[in-house]
Parts: sequence; structure tokens; C-alpha cells
Amino acid sequence: MSKRRGGLVWSSEPEEQRHGDRPQRPERASRSAAHPPPEKQTARLTRSRKGRAGKTVVTIEGLELDDAGLRDLARTVRQRCGTGGTVKDGVIEVQGDIRDRVAQTLQELGYGVKLVGG
Repeated sequence: MSKRRGGLVWSSEPEEQRHGDRPQRPERASRSAAHPPPEKQTARLTRSRKGRAGKTVVTIEGLELDDAGLRDLARTVRQRCGTGGTVKDGVIEVQGDIRDRVAQTLQELGYGVKLVGG
């Protein structure tokens, strides 16, 4: 067995780009410019059991956040409510029938809340 030696094996970049200064990545727009602030958004909270073997989850929809923003918000809600959950297809799912706790948490974070369904 031979040891792998360092070094470039193959590159599609021209020779001068490989050894010269690397081009800088364009700066990303700040998250606050990408979506409205929490005070201008309303979260729609529903209870759901369909396709979950009878387990109840609270879904949070209607927020204008990118994927990273949804994951951050989901993490915060899960930690404050002491439960599990996930983000699927732009919808935050929080485990358990704790819609009132989730609503209170979102209101503390500055979001408007609308309870949908029974």
C-alpha cells in the first residue's frame, strides 16, 4: 500500500489561477434584507396527525424565511418548548400537542400568530 502524497492531481482552472490569488467570493446579502422582520410576519399554527401513525404535531407555516432562517427558528422553538421537531418543505413541524406553548414562544420572538383549525 502506498502513501498518498500531497499535491494537485488535476484541475480545470488555468495555471495562473491555481497559483495566484484566489478570487474572492461575492458577499452575501444580510438575512435581514432577504425577508421581513418578525413583527411584519404572521405564523399559521395547525395541529396535524395525518401520516404520522396517530402522533400529533404542530405545524408552523406562512413565514417568509430562507432555509437557514427556518432551521434557526425551529431550533429556538424546540429548545424553548422542550420537544423535538424538524423542517420539511418550508414548514416547521414541532412534536406534540403543544400549540399554545408554540404560539406563546413565537409571540415572545415577535411574530404574529394565527391559530388555524380546532
